[in-house]
Amino acid sequence: MSGRMQRLSSDPLVRAIRLLDVRWRAVAKAIGLGSLALGSAVALTAVSAWLIARASQMPPVGQVSVATVAVRAFGTSRGVFRYLERLASHDVALRGMSALRTNLYSALATGRPQALMRVRRGDLLARVGTDVDAVGDLVVRALIPTGVAVVISAGSVVLVGAFLPMAGVALAVCLLVAGVLAPCLSARAARTVEARGASARSLMSATALEILESGGPLVVSGRMTAAVDTLRRADRDLAGVAVAGGRIGGLSAALNTGAMGLAVICSLVLGVPALATGSLAPVELAVIALTPLAAFEAAGALPAAAVQLRRSRESAERIMALVDDTRGPSMTQPPQPTTDEAPEADPPVETLVGADRAPDGTFEIELRDVDCGWGERAVLTNVSLTVTRGRAVALVGPSGIGKTTLLMTAAGLIPALRGEVLADQAPIADRASHDLARQVAFIAEDAHVFATSVLENLRVARGTTTPEEATAALTATGLGDWLAALPDGLDTELGQDATTISGGERRRLLIARALVAPAELLLIDEPAEHLDPATADALISHLVELTHAGQRGIAVATHRLTALDQMDEVILLGVGEQSGDPARVLARGTHSELLELPEYRWALEQEATV
Repeated sequence: MSGRMQRLSSDPLVRAIRLLDVRWRAVAKAIGLGSLALGSAVALTAVSAWLIARASQMPPVGQVSVATVAVRAFGTSRGVFRYLERLASHDVALRGMSALRTNLYSALATGRPQALMRVRRGDLLARVGTDVDAVGDLVVRALIPTGVAVVISAGSVVLVGAFLPMAGVALAVCLLVAGVLAPCLSARAARTVEARGASARSLMSATALEILESGGPLVVSGRMTAAVDTLRRADRDLAGVAVAGGRIGGLSAALNTGAMGLAVICSLVLGVPALATGSLAPVELAVIALTPLAAFEAAGALPAAAVQLRRSRESAERIMALVDDTRGPSMTQPPQPTTDEAPEADPPVETLVGADRAPDGTFEIELRDVDCGWGERAVLTNVSLTVTRGRAVALVGPSGIGKTTLLMTAAGLIPALRGEVLADQAPIADRASHDLARQVAFIAEDAHVFATSVLENLRVARGTTTPEEATAALTATGLGDWLAALPDGLDTELGQDATTISGGERRRLLIARALVAPAELLLIDEPAEHLDPATADALISHLVELTHAGQRGIAVATHRLTALDQMDEVILLGVGEQSGDPARVLARGTHSELLELPEYRWALEQEATV
C-alpha cells in the first residue's frame, strides 16, 4: 500500500492537480448540481413515458394532473440546474487554472534559471498556456462528468430495477459497456494521438512565435522558407491528430448508441413477458423501455472524459518536467523569519540611484579561472572577475566573443564549465535563486518590455516602486525629458515589447528598471546599444558615477571604449591563439593602462570613425 501511495504521489498528473489547489467541496457541489440536471432529464423521460401511456387509457384528468405538473417542473429544473452546474464547474476550473499558473510561475521564479534557457520561448509559452488549460480542463471535462455519470447511472438502474429487477440488471450491463468499455478504448487510442498532438502544438507555438518576432532576420538569413515549412508540417500533424481524434469519437459514439439501443431492446424483451404474466403494468413497461434513452446521456460523456484525462496527463507531464528541471541543488525553500521581526523591506529608490545606502553588508561575486559557455562547448576560458559594491568593471571585445555569456555565468543563470563562481565566498550554486536575485540583477540586451504602462514596467523589478521613485530612475538614465513629453506620463501604455518607443528609449527603460531593483550588483549587457555616441557615453558615465557615489557594483559588457576612463577595471577579451579556440582575456587594467596596447587603441580608433 505504501509503495502504491508513493507512486501516486510521484505521478505527474496528481502533482499537477495539487498545484490547481482544487476546492473539493466546490467540485462536489458541481457534481451534485450536474446530477440534479441530468436527473431531471431522466425523471422527465420517465414521467413523460408514464403520462403518455396513462393518457392513452383516457383516465380522469385528476389522475394525471400531478404527472403533468411534474413534467413541467422537471423540464424547467433541468435547464436551471444545468446553468448552475456550469457556473459552479467553471468557477472551479478557472480558479484552478489561475492557481496552477501562479504556482507554476513561483516554481520557475525560484528554480534554476538555466533550465528555462534550454526551452524555446514558443515551447515555454505552450506549457504555461495550452498545457495549463488542458490540466485545468480535467476538472470540468473529466472529473465532474465522471462523478455525474456514476450518480445518474446508479439512479437510473435503481429506478428501472424498482419496476423490473432483470431490466435493471440489463441496463446496468449496458451502462458498463458505454461507461467503461468505450472510455477504455478511447483512452487507449488517445494515448498515441495526444502524445503526437502535444508535440505538434509545441512545435507550432515555437515556430509561429519565432516567425512573428524574428521575421526580418529569418528573411535576411534565408531561413524563412524552412520556418514556414516547419509550421506547415506542424499544422498537418495537428490536422492528422484531429482526424484520428474524430475516429475515436465516432467509435465511442457508436458504442454508446449501440449500448443504449441494446438496453431498450432488453427492456422490451424482458418487459413483454412480465406484462403478459401481470407482474408489470402497461404504463410501467413504457417507463422501463424509454428511461434508458435519457440514462445514457451521462454515460455518453465518459469517452470524451477519458480522452481529456489522457490530454491532461500529457500536459501535466510536460509541466512537471519543466518544474523538475528547474529544481536542483541550488533550489531551497525561501528562508522563514526566526523572530517576530517583520521581514526586511526593499530599500527606497533614492538609496538605489543615489549615494546614501548603508555601507555595511557588502555583497560580492567572484569568478576564479572560469570557463563559460553553453552545453559542453566553452566560448570563454580561464576568466577571473570580481564584482562588488562600489566597483565598476567593463568587459570589452568584438561581438560574439562571449561577453553576455560571461555576465550570465556571473549572475548564476548558466553554470560554469570549469572553475569557481562564488557569491560571498560560497559556491553560487548553493545560493537560493530567489535570494541571489535580490542581490544580483542581469539586464539583458533583449529583456522584455510588457504591453502595460511605464510605471508597471518598472514595477516588474520591484512591485512597491512609487511614481516618485520611478521618475527618479528614469531621470537618472536620461529619460526625464522623454517622460515629460509622454501624453499620460508614467501611466502611458507601451506597445507589445516596446514597439511604440525607439531602441534607445527601450534600452534606457530597461536600465531604469534595474535601478529600482533591490539588487546591489548590476550586470548590464550593452547599455549603449541603439544610442548615439554622446548619449551612450553619458549613460555609461552616469552609471559609473552612481556606483562610485553609492553602494552599487556594476559589470558592463560594451563595445564603446570612450567612456571607460572612470572604470575601476577594463577587461579586454579576444580570440584564442589558434582558430577554433575559446576566447580569452587578452589584457586587463584601467582604461589609461590599456591604451598602451595596440589592439585596444585600434578598437578605440575604429569606434571614433563610426
